[in-house]
Amino acid sequence: MRAEGRLELAAVLYERSVFGGDEGAVATALTELDHVEADLALARGRILHARFLEDRKEDASELVLFERAVQLYQQVGDVRGEAEAHFWVGAFHQVVRGDTAAALPSLQRSYALATEVGDRLTQSYAARHLGFADLAAGDNARGRKRLEESVLLRRELGFQPGVAAGLLALAEVAAEEGRRDDALAMIDEAAAIATASGANGIHRWIDEARAGLATND
Repeated sequence: MRAEGRLELAAVLYERSVFGGDEGAVATALTELDHVEADLALARGRILHARFLEDRKEDASELVLFERAVQLYQQVGDVRGEAEAHFWVGAFHQVVRGDTAAALPSLQRSYALATEVGDRLTQSYAARHLGFADLAAGDNARGRKRLEESVLLRRELGFQPGVAAGLLALAEVAAEEGRRDDALAMIDEAAAIATASGANGIHRWIDEARAGLATND
């Protein structure tokens, strides 16, 4: 149910409680409002993360929002929402603070929950960032496998900008392993997908990937 529907239901439940004598209405309404608060916290945290990617300035309230979303989704029994919120907690630690050790528990929990409920999009994000963790630990084989899993999930979902981003990560791994031709092919495919899907923001990453290959020539 969308936030508007939950708010409307809460208003109806108020009437049922006050005027209709429905003893269960208050508890039900509070659960609906907890869900709205969780969705809002997650959405606001994601926007703060987007701002971080623009200016690279940490806002600690981003983590507070994601942790609040985890708590609320757990309270209302929304496993899918909890999986997504756990991912963003992990992403904050890994991307904003560069602390992979702190990120791992949340990323692993996100992956497990997303797999449990069949949320392949969140699973793709968790797999991608677990792959980055493996690469940072020096386990290229496992990291590459995770990144490949993420790209496969995104292809199945038709999430084209995500496929392009995933291919660039795999291209970087290929370049580090000395597979220059494979890296170039992945970059070219990523560029074609980004153009076709209107993912203009990814072209900067593509240019950086090409420049990195040229530097290694």
